[in-house]
Amino acid sequence: MAIATSTRNGIDVDRLTETIEHLKQQPDLARFSFRASAEWLGGARSRTEIRGFYGAGQEDASREQPFVLEGDEPPLLLGTNHAPNAVEAVLHALTSCLSVGFVYNAAARGIEVRSLTFDVDGDLDLRPFLGLSDTERPGYERITVRYRVDADAPREQLEDLCAYVQRTSPVMDVLTNPTPVKVQLEEAS
Repeated sequence: MAIATSTRNGIDVDRLTETIEHLKQQPDLARFSFRASAEWLGGARSRTEIRGFYGAGQEDASREQPFVLEGDEPPLLLGTNHAPNAVEAVLHALTSCLSVGFVYNAAARGIEVRSLTFDVDGDLDLRPFLGLSDTERPGYERITVRYRVDADAPREQLEDLCAYVQRTSPVMDVLTNPTPVKVQLEEAS
């Protein structure tokens, strides 16, 4: 006899609940290490491959082929428009993380989401990147995220859910809190 599962927003809520309970019992399994390898392709272009990662106490081998992300710049910034630039990719990472957090947590709260869309803008000053200013920061000065959601919950519940998602979003945390980054030169192979 098959066991019925509860699916909401495309998420297996029973499995999500089981995972949460399992991690409560074994918190070390929540430690993950993600990796990427990047190569410069010439001009403003680069290619990053993402495949394996460590999580749930083991190396993950579920990806038969790597995900490939490319980066470039628009012609105005001397690129060829082959792909989004790195700061545009950051905006994608933020909205992707907020989207996943929103639908997972909505499912856990019993909220059916019919549609969810984001528009995001990031403002920055290129002078520090070009070596023309030591007083401005080279990264985003501000990012504005606007979202629209059609769901079977009142606005107050959706706003509460979104506030929770922002507090628990790994990418939001990376963008709003300093993260130690170590860069080191290795011998070329």
